[in-house]
Amino acid sequence: MTDEQFVQDVGTADFQQAVIEQSRKRPVVVDFWASWCGPCRMLGPILEKLAAEFQGDFLLAKVDTDANPELAQQFRIRSIPNVKVFKDGRMVDEMAGALPEAEVRDFLRRYCPSAADRKFEEGMALANRGANARAVFEEALQLDPSHGGALIELGKVLMSEGELESAARLWERVPYSSPFADQASKLKKLLQFREVCRKAGAAMASAEKAAADPEDLAARYAHGCCLAASGDYRGALQEFLHVVQRDKDFQDQAARKAMISVFAIAGERSELTEEYRKRLAMALF
Repeated sequence: MTDEQFVQDVGTADFQQAVIEQSRKRPVVVDFWASWCGPCRMLGPILEKLAAEFQGDFLLAKVDTDANPELAQQFRIRSIPNVKVFKDGRMVDEMAGALPEAEVRDFLRRYCPSAADRKFEEGMALANRGANARAVFEEALQLDPSHGGALIELGKVLMSEGELESAARLWERVPYSSPFADQASKLKKLLQFREVCRKAGAAMASAEKAAADPEDLAARYAHGCCLAASGDYRGALQEFLHVVQRDKDFQDQAARKAMISVFAIAGERSELTEEYRKRLAMALF
């Protein structure tokens, strides 16, 4: 594509066609600016740079508010620069002020998927059909090594194939600012439960050992880890609580810490968490 296909000057006469109709095909980012505006001169080059970087994933439409006061009035532009995003014929988001390039890029990525985003979606489509999407998620990470979704999903694939350490390393790479960060934290906790369960001989063996001697705290703790790893959070919390009630300091308070991890996985405000948080507090009193 040429630069003209990335950036266009738009006015009242062609706004309907250049912005509204074009937004039905791809996102249109409208930059309301004026030549006398200092912050506009800072933001404008950033938007133009990103328009070229995104290679036509969105159209940057520049509207001079001095030359087009009716558009400024129509869209209630009270200060500039003001950037509005149009998709499917309507405005869907906006930002104001001269923000840093990284923040502008993150803002635009909400509406303009990258090559890594598209590869990730391809992998998810395969995974949802029950196919192995490992190679596709790996391709997504070659395009963007910090892609949170690809790191999460490739880690899940590796975990299912028994590559637990490799899965953990991937989840460690999920950026704290990523919308997938919370999921990565929960998966790392589940991985720890799974590793304890594995060392105890897996779920059946841990269950049998815990049943054979209900006061074997190591067995009860391992059984709780197996239950947590399988998604039985209530059962896991009951096992961990039993250990806490018998020995608060068991293995450096492992059971108490495990309960806190399950609270995070199950949801800090879930009914299950509220119930067992109270029971844990009573046990520790």
